[in-house]
Amino acid sequence: MCEGEKTEPNYFRSFPVDTKVIKLDIKGEGRNTKSLVEKAIELKNDSESDETDRFWCVFDRDRNDKNPHDSHNFNSAITLARNNGIDVAYSNDAFELWYLLHFYFYNTGISRKDYPNMLTKLLGHKYEKNRETIYEELKHKQQDAIKHAKRLLIEYDRPNPETDNPSTTVHLLVEELNSFIPD
Repeated sequence: MCEGEKTEPNYFRSFPVDTKVIKLDIKGEGRNTKSLVEKAIELKNDSESDETDRFWCVFDRDRNDKNPHDSHNFNSAITLARNNGIDVAYSNDAFELWYLLHFYFYNTGISRKDYPNMLTKLLGHKYEKNRETIYEELKHKQQDAIKHAKRLLIEYDRPNPETDNPSTTVHLLVEELNSFIPD
């Protein structure tokens, strides 16, 4: 279940997983973090799911000056998901951090408004948020992104997803999906 309706689903739908082994059901919900997790819990508790099903929520840390409780909601959504057996692929500050990590290691916060220009320069063409080919464009640098994401998480002595900017756990979902790609 993805917070975004197109960006994240387009990326994850592009993984060439073995459909004889795994069935991906990727939903772009357009919900906030807590309601996204609640919807995933509802689906997980549905009678049609079984113990072999895996549930992931993909969301980012939306900074909202109008809602000071947003930071608490981010961490509580992660806790709620984990307490209900749902894995989380979060990004602080935005999902595009994952794309940037394909090129370089970034350990200082980047304004969300700067991501498009940075990605345009790195990709060599205008970055389009909902681009359906982004997985293919970045695939050859994916191992670098995984390495950079892991290194980034180690930077924080006491991990706190809400304040650890930049940080991401998208690589955990990517590694799981990669395990279903035929050789």
